Amino acid sequence: MLTTKYFFLLILIAASLIFVVLFHWFSSNDPEDRILVRYDTVNNDRFQQVRHWQTMTNSEALQADFDERLVVIYNRVPKTGSTSFVNLTYDLCRKNAFHVLHINITANMHVFSLPNQIRFVRNVTAWEAMKPAFYHGHLAYLDFSKMGVPAAKPLYINLVRKPLDRLVSYYYFLRYGDDYRPHLVRHRAGDTMTFDECVAKQKQDCDPNNMWLQIPFFCGHAAECWKPGSAWALQEAKRNLVNEYFLVGVTEEMTEFVELLEMALPRLFRGASDHFAKSNKSHLRKTKSKVEPLPETVAKIQQSLVWQMENELYQYALEQFHFAQMKLHAPGKNALPQDFFYEKIKPNQNVPVRN
Repeated sequence: MLTTKYFFLLILIAASLIFVVLFHWFSSNDPEDRILVRYDTVNNDRFQQVRHWQTMTNSEALQADFDERLVVIYNRVPKTGSTSFVNLTYDLCRKNAFHVLHINITANMHVFSLPNQIRFVRNVTAWEAMKPAFYHGHLAYLDFSKMGVPAAKPLYINLVRKPLDRLVSYYYFLRYGDDYRPHLVRHRAGDTMTFDECVAKQKQDCDPNNMWLQIPFFCGHAAECWKPGSAWALQEAKRNLVNEYFLVGVTEEMTEFVELLEMALPRLFRGASDHFAKSNKSHLRKTKSKVEPLPETVAKIQQSLVWQMENELYQYALEQFHFAQMKLHAPGKNALPQDFFYEKIKPNQNVPVRN
């Protein structure tokens, strides 16, 4: 009888030990050790599923803080379709609850004075009542990190256009205006000389050096940026484009630019793609009486150093934009949307730490 009792006691002890071992084994391999952070591209939900400890609460709170303090600066290059894009943000701002602010600089200057550089940086950084905010204006890139303000830098975005197309558009815009403000008399009103005639006569308004604008807008506030043909300025512009800009699109693919912004920054651009497609904002400002240049005019312009450098920047931006689009989906026939998650997270917070 005594032997039987001891036998059952040993079985009970062994079963208890097995239970403890299995419990610890399953705890250390808990599927809760994965955090799944998924982006719902249909509904633009920030998090579809998040697990592990209290990550759900903390991540959403942190994400909300990022969203509500978001500052986007669009230092728009003239004659790149910027009016169409900016008016889209004005349509969205009330619905999506953010502020849009136009940066108006004296005499349409593209570079801030040194005192205004630091004033602007401090103002944008500290103006909490305006956040989330979308600033836009015809100004060169300004490096916030140089101003000694200990806060997160804004997100820069921009659009670039084929340099000759931009120059031709601006040439006729100065003479005939556009359909956005058709009754406004422009600076060259009454001048009927075509762009081809201007190039043949080597007039100032069609000088290839006038194309030198997209490079300095990306290069910034350094004096060298504004010297036509500067190799340093081109390299600085390309460096800033990939390192300091969140996204740079091209005028010729503005619809895709809007779609990518909506996926990446839904706090501001939720509903942008649908609105852009269904509204009349996709080509809001069209230059009147524009005549396409002759092939011999195009060939002559393309011989200039400035066109070659501006075109190099445009092609560089186009490559980066297409690369960003391509990485939205995994390679292969199915082209699944790219996703990511965290796993193999140690130590497991569900298991008490032993000293």
